[in-house]
Amino acid sequence: MPNALPITRRENFAEWYQAVVRLADLAETSPVRGCMVIKPWGWGVWERIQQILDRRFKETGHQNCYFPLFIPMSFLAKEAEHVEGFAKEMAVVTHHRLKTIDGKLQPDPEAQLEEPLIVRPTSETIIGDAFQRWIQSYRDLPLLVNQWANVVRWEMRPRLFLRTTEFLWQEGHTAHADKADAMRETRQMLEVYRDFAENILAMPVVAGEKSENERFPGADNTYSIEAMMQDGKALQAGTSHYLGTHFAQAQNIKYQTAEGGTAFCHTTSWGVSTRLIGGVIMTHGDDDGLRLPPAIAPHQIVIVPILRDKPEDADVSKFADELAKELGSLSALGAPVRVFVDKKPVKSVDKRWDWVRRGAPLILEIGGRDAAAGNVTFLRRDQMYDGPAGGKAKMQSLARAAFIGGAAKLLEEIQASLFTQAKRRMDENVRSDIKTLDEMKKYFGKDDEGGEFKGWVRVGWSKPTGAALEKVSATLKENALTIRNAPLDQSNVPATCIFTGAPAVEAVLIARSY
Repeated sequence: MPNALPITRRENFAEWYQAVVRLADLAETSPVRGCMVIKPWGWGVWERIQQILDRRFKETGHQNCYFPLFIPMSFLAKEAEHVEGFAKEMAVVTHHRLKTIDGKLQPDPEAQLEEPLIVRPTSETIIGDAFQRWIQSYRDLPLLVNQWANVVRWEMRPRLFLRTTEFLWQEGHTAHADKADAMRETRQMLEVYRDFAENILAMPVVAGEKSENERFPGADNTYSIEAMMQDGKALQAGTSHYLGTHFAQAQNIKYQTAEGGTAFCHTTSWGVSTRLIGGVIMTHGDDDGLRLPPAIAPHQIVIVPILRDKPEDADVSKFADELAKELGSLSALGAPVRVFVDKKPVKSVDKRWDWVRRGAPLILEIGGRDAAAGNVTFLRRDQMYDGPAGGKAKMQSLARAAFIGGAAKLLEEIQASLFTQAKRRMDENVRSDIKTLDEMKKYFGKDDEGGEFKGWVRVGWSKPTGAALEKVSATLKENALTIRNAPLDQSNVPATCIFTGAPAVEAVLIARSY
């Protein structure tokens, strides 16, 4: 049978991605170029991500707060390196009123702001301003806050969930008495992200430190989790930054030490965004649409009653409702099972394929015979077919009691199955046998040449600086490549740096990226 999408991953991965976003009913473009409308199913996924991460942040001692969307330009001007990193992406507000002039609505020339305001690209500077008021003594440290917010970074080539002018995220900001405590925080939050990606999103990642040329503007150290998409490209799925005392000095964030002196705070910041949804799509999606890990699926089990305008419809509907109630009383993956009965007046086969495209983990079809016999017919979204893709949908049947008794385990199996599939794919597509720059260039060649997706390359790195680093950056840019990170696991480091020929001090991952 044909796939549920009009295009396959191999035919055109970028168009396949857009088809999944559209046909899984996750989001759509908005009248504002570069911005998106997140639809209820997509928002339901984001809500699950928020709820689980928010709980983990609070478990690690952080409190939520909120800071203004607008940041005075003077705040940003205090941190030159930080501003330079975002300058080309900033949206600027210059007027506070509109006026009709010559029949057209325009900014009122008399309403120009004394100081332009920047629409929040990230909040280090305005949160730093608050920290310098809130922190007076060592007793106020560490200060650990997080905010859930939207940010704006002007995007020239938008792609829903991956790169949009406005996107949603959380940003944690903390202040500490010394480097050691700030570094513990930085690494702790990196681990929170790694664990969340792998155990909740079922998305395997490599945690590691960014190279000097890839650091967050103004940071001493930047750490990331990198995920491999099905086309072999890397997606930076989360970052955690040790900012040293740079922002503290710019914002005058000082504290009185226990000995009575004064010192600048050491600060950190860390965040993930709605691009995690893009990562889930490109990690787990297939040629029939989205496949959602049960941990983040808004509906883990969808029941489709087959209603035919016959007397038996009442029994089918009753059976479906009772089944939903029993399933909803269960717990799986640490939360109550989320069940939905789809009674829309649409053909059941069309509803089934709609939920296949949306990626519901378990799709149940209940007909008259099922209701009469007390059986449950179901489809596991992670195991669509009896044979190769395009074969017959793999419908299974169990007695009602047996299905209810095993439903929680089924959801856990689907969660584990999606991770296993993605982990195997990543492990098989990290090359460690490439020893020279020419070999690496040949391996990557033209992007997706011949329909072949390229993976990552693990090579030696000597940590060049200055002119040597600039030369490496130029070489990478010419070949549309980036250093993703130096993995925390540094076993079997190659002897020499692939770029400089000098002795390698660590291994790094190189890839094309989103």
